[in-house]
Amino acid sequence: MVESWVGSMSRLLPRAIRESGHEFTFLTRDLHHYLRSAPEGTAHPLLGARNVLTTDTNDVDALLPEAERLHSVLGFDGVVTSCDYYLPTVARIAGHLGLPGPGPEAVHNACRKDATRRILADAGLPGPRFAIHEEWADLARAAKEIGYPLVVKPVDLCAGMYVRRVDDEAQLAEAFRALADFPVNARGQRRTSAVLLEELLDGPEVSVETVSYGGAVHLIGVTDKSIGGAPAFIETGHMFPAALPLADIDAAEQTTLGALKALGLTDGVVAHTEIKLTSAGPRVVEVNPRPAGNRITELVRHVTGIDLAAACVDVALGREPDLRRTATGLRSAAIGFLVPDRAGRLETLDAGRLADEPSVLEVQLAEPGKVVKAAGSNNEYLGHVMAGDPDGPGARDRVQNLLAGLRAGLVIR
Repeated sequence: MVESWVGSMSRLLPRAIRESGHEFTFLTRDLHHYLRSAPEGTAHPLLGARNVLTTDTNDVDALLPEAERLHSVLGFDGVVTSCDYYLPTVARIAGHLGLPGPGPEAVHNACRKDATRRILADAGLPGPRFAIHEEWADLARAAKEIGYPLVVKPVDLCAGMYVRRVDDEAQLAEAFRALADFPVNARGQRRTSAVLLEELLDGPEVSVETVSYGGAVHLIGVTDKSIGGAPAFIETGHMFPAALPLADIDAAEQTTLGALKALGLTDGVVAHTEIKLTSAGPRVVEVNPRPAGNRITELVRHVTGIDLAAACVDVALGREPDLRRTATGLRSAAIGFLVPDRAGRLETLDAGRLADEPSVLEVQLAEPGKVVKAAGSNNEYLGHVMAGDPDGPGARDRVQNLLAGLRAGLVIR
């Protein structure tokens, strides 16, 4: 495993690796990043690896021979990560060592929003009007040609970071300056100065969860998404399966299949593809060649019994994943996030007896005393509530009712 996020997938993947009958070696450039993320007095599951090795995971040219040397001693069977910034690195290592996995070029193109846009356009898949530029003058001119309102995106960040709606040139200039002032991502990798402009799309957003193996793409289902925090695009909640007409579900799935085929992601990858169901038809937002974040994998598991973390490990090992659906007792599962709208210090956030509610599956809340900033991406949540519905698509309403009670007692000073 080469690096990881420190959220839920950093716990789900180690467990899935062990349940597959394997152990793992963990490569990181900053061990303290993971030490800091574990609750006091506990060890992060990633550090329970058979081997924990510190090396410069950002220097791919040096990492390839290092991985080859380690492979000659340890005999790796697969390479994985949960961190978007290292997905291309993992694909290159797997290809270099002759291990299973999608093609490095396909993974690189999916992780670069500008490359994705160009490839999908060349394949004839309908999408928003877009432009990609590095210089301000070119960007301003393209914005006038496309027409406001627009969406500004960095081409190489994730979690909604610096993705903004802009309604005029002044807002575009502000977004451009903010990106220019963030030249290095959270993992110390230098960013490109390219900026992606897209036509603002109408309609709801969903994601399609898939597993590709043996040249076939298996559709797991469609998850709906709630968005807030304008002018940012912050994910405030999800429900699986999406409560949509069958025609919309089919349109989202078929568009996803077309996008994965165009990008070459039809073998050895668990993917999370975001789709806008616009008034003119479905449009691809982005394709993520890794399992969904924000606990969507767990929503899927609670409803279908399918473990996407385990599927990720299986395809990395070149094994057929177990995608059989089992009876779980739930027809829908949803999650809602507490999104702070102002800065300060968290004074009160009391779950009370929330965890005892019969429909509740998870409750995770920040501790009082936490320094809070107004959310600008998916990285500033104060916690979440997950609930299920055994009878139908009622999980979202249950979560919203529970969150309303939490918000009533939320104090930030």
